[in-house]
This record gives sequence, C-alpha cells and structure tokens, in this order.
Amino acid sequence: MNLVDKKENKFALTTPLYYVNDLPHIGSAYTTMAADVVARFQRLVGNSVLLITGTDEHGQKIQRSAEDKGESPQDFCDRMSAGFGSLWELLDIKHDRFIRTTNVRHQGIVKEFFQRVWDQGDIYLGQQKGWYCVSCEEFKEERELLEDHFCPLHPNKQAEWRDEENYFFRLSKYQSQLEELYKSQPDFIQPPSRRNEVLKFVEQGLQDFSISRVNVDWGFPVPGNSKHTLYVWFDALLGYVTALLPEDAEATLDNALAEWWPISLHLIGKDILRFHAVYWPAMLMSANLPLPGRVFGHGFLTKDGQKMGKSLGNTLDPFALREKYDADAIRYYFLKEIEFGKDGDFNEIRFINVLNADLANDLGNLLNRTLNMVKKYCGGQIPQVVSHDISTESPLKVIGLELTEKVKLAYEALAFSQACEAILFLVRASNKFIDEQAPWSLYKQGQQGTVEKVLYVVLESVRLAAYLLSPIIPNISSDIYQQLGFDINFNESLSSSIEAPLCVHGTWGLLSSEQKLGIARPIFKRIEPPESN
Repeated sequence: MNLVDKKENKFALTTPLYYVNDLPHIGSAYTTMAADVVARFQRLVGNSVLLITGTDEHGQKIQRSAEDKGESPQDFCDRMSAGFGSLWELLDIKHDRFIRTTNVRHQGIVKEFFQRVWDQGDIYLGQQKGWYCVSCEEFKEERELLEDHFCPLHPNKQAEWRDEENYFFRLSKYQSQLEELYKSQPDFIQPPSRRNEVLKFVEQGLQDFSISRVNVDWGFPVPGNSKHTLYVWFDALLGYVTALLPEDAEATLDNALAEWWPISLHLIGKDILRFHAVYWPAMLMSANLPLPGRVFGHGFLTKDGQKMGKSLGNTLDPFALREKYDADAIRYYFLKEIEFGKDGDFNEIRFINVLNADLANDLGNLLNRTLNMVKKYCGGQIPQVVSHDISTESPLKVIGLELTEKVKLAYEALAFSQACEAILFLVRASNKFIDEQAPWSLYKQGQQGTVEKVLYVVLESVRLAAYLLSPIIPNISSDIYQQLGFDINFNESLSSSIEAPLCVHGTWGLLSSEQKLGIARPIFKRIEPPESN
C-alpha cells in the first residue's frame, strides 16, 4: 500500500501501551503527562493532534498476576485498565484514543500485519533456548543478567530457562537498513544518549527474536498454528496502529493507516527503547510501511535519591500524590524540575519549595499585587495602553518579543524544563521591574501615564507567561486568563486551542483596555511543609 504523505498539520503521538500487571505507577504518569503537554502545545500551534495511550493486556505475567488475585485474566485487565483511565483523568490528561490490546478489533489488525510479514518470508519456526524474564516478557542474553540470573530491571526476579519451539522474526535481515535509518535520520532516536545506546546495541549484530510462546493461553493465537500464542511485543506494538482506526471503520490495516499514519512521536521510558527503536522499525520495514518520525526515551524516576521499589517501601503512589496535591502542581514539578530525557528525582520538600517559589510567590503574587494596583490606581480597568506605546527598550517587552519563539523551540525539542525556565525569567524580571519602577511612588508624584504603562507591561507579561505555561498548568493558566478578562479555559483543550492560537496569543502586546478584568484571587495557595515527626 502506498501511503500519501500525511498532511503537515497532523501530529499523532503515543505513550507506551502500559502493561497492566499492576495499577499505574509514577513513571507511567510521568510519560503520559509529558505526552499531554506535547499534544496541548501542538494544538496551540494549529495542528490537528491525536494523542494515543492505552494498555497492553496479554502475556504470561498478566496471566500469573490474575491467578494470584483469584481473577480471570479479562476481569483483572478490566480492573487494571480502568485504573489507568481514572489516573489520567485526575491529572487532566486529555487523550484522544485509549486502546486496549484485548480489543477484538485489535486481533484483526495483528492478524493482517502478521500475514504481511509472513508473506515477506520474515517469520519462521525455530527453537528458542535462553533465559526468560517473565516481568520483562523478554529473553535476556547471559551478559545482560546479574549473578544467579537475576534481571537487572527486576533484581528480585530470577530469569527462567526456556527451551521451546517459537516463531521468530528475521531481525538480522534488517541490520543494514536500520543502520542506514539511524544515519540518514539522526533525530529518529532521541535524546542523543538513547541514540548512542541503540547504535552500540545494533553494532554488536542483530539476532532474530521470538514472536510467539507455547503454553501461554492469554493472548492471540498465531494465525495458522493455535498451539502458539503471539509474543506480547509483536502484539502490543501494533496497538499503535489499531488505535488509529475510526470508530465505525472495519478493522483493516488500510483503514487504520489512512488518516494518521505515520506516528509523529513515540514517547517511552528508556527501559523499552530497544523494542521501539530497533524491533518496531524493522517490523514496519518488513510490512513495507512508513516509519514513525521520532522515538524519545526519557529517564527513570527516583525518590529521595533512591531507586523506587516495593521491597524498599519507597514507591510513590500517583493516586495518593494527586489526593494530596493539585494536578497542576504535580505536572509542573515533574516537567519543570526534571530535564526530560535524563533520570530525575522526587523529593517532597523540594516539590513544595519549588511550587511555593515559582507558582505562589513569583507568578501568583505578581498577578495579585499588580491587579490590586490596577484597582487602586486605574479604577480597576486595564490601562488604555497598546504595545506601540511601550518603548522597544522596555526590559519586559524585549524579553516578551523573543520569548514565544524560544519557548516554541523548547517545546518542540521536548525540553520542558528549558521552556519553564525561559518563562520564569520573564516572570522574575517582571517582579524586579515593578519593584524598581515603584508605581506607588509614581502615582503619588502624579505620573499617571507612567503608572499605567508600568502596570500594563507587567500584566501583559503575566498574560504571556500564563499562555506559554498553559500546556503544563492548564488550570492555573485558565485562572490567570480569566482574571485578565479572557473567556478561555485551557482545559477544554480543543476549543481553547482554536480560540487562543499561538500565532495570536503568543504575540506580546495582546492585552487590551477593552477587556473587563475578572475578580482578583490567589492562583496558587502556598503549600505548608508536612510536620516532621
């Protein structure tokens, strides 16, 4: 099938399809919050966006987890998958498609894709011998395992020896094509540290990998041989394709790929990099399909400087965190304080300090005191000032005129912390500016025109900062916008994107005296540190 180039204004992105052997953890939330920020920003730019998330529900690990709970695999998956959906709602994540690999339409897509790859001669029956980590659902090479064959990703789980008949995919056949892909498209794998990991792995020589299991009931049978069940990764990766199916369309590859393929961006954790950056493109090459635009593997999260784990008793439950703190607070900390792509740490005291400093003090107090001065010195009306009235040498205008392009580039590079820092630079400069200009003194001196210009440039700077932060903190940004007289809610992502496109609202000087200010109120309540024992 020859796919026409996707229209330039379409942007499809995915999170991983999360494995439902347990309820979502903070790492899953981290990836999905980042994906939501990208989707929101792309909508502001003017793109049609499709954000795909979902759950991977087959395999031996899930079968065993269900048995341990005394549930059927389907009932277990239903309960776990619902947990992911409810957490995304709590974190204000606006996904467009939620795909479950137990969806009956998914089986049709997997079967058709399998047949394509089979027809290429890229699937064969062989014997698999090796160490298998059930938690990873992956065969491991001896060199990858710890002492006594414990898995480095699951140090309390020993790999199991397997000697069984499996179907294999001819990954080795695509060695040179993959190397050419990485060479011709250096941005295909990001960040550079992940790209280097993949290059090193591929340089060692690719081996064919197993795509089926025997003695595993929970999954799709291999077409033509029901003794075998399709290996979870062959099944799960195709969930990205099934998710593209229009609701009323027949489950065929042509229908799934017609509008949104290829995916613009796969966002994943670095632990599943190999599957997305090596296996997946090779499978697509075999099926003669266009490849995704980018695969971005972010780092791991730690808590208080330590790796999280149930055995250590230091896991971070995202539901408990959300019960305690607002969605905007959680989103802001993880995206501003952690450089996306590197490992990052959660520490509750730092979390509180960052939020109080940035959102309560720098941004919140700035808006609050400026609105109070507008009420006191300008009769509660936005000053009758326009951008042309402000000197091009005004320090806030200088920053504001360049800020949107700087932040746009940061969002496009998934450098969320850089975007936040650039925006906060304007906010802090505004606080400094208002202290230096001292409008209260200018008012006493009868310099009403200067007072109005000072208050206007600060309010406009707050507006621009709120707008550019809206993909990360949509509720706070909506609150600021409404206090400034805009009837816009950034949590109604599609309508707000149409009402407030970047090409208009990203321009410094938009604030108008014709707008009626809303009621001034704090946008972020200071968080009191927990009492120490």
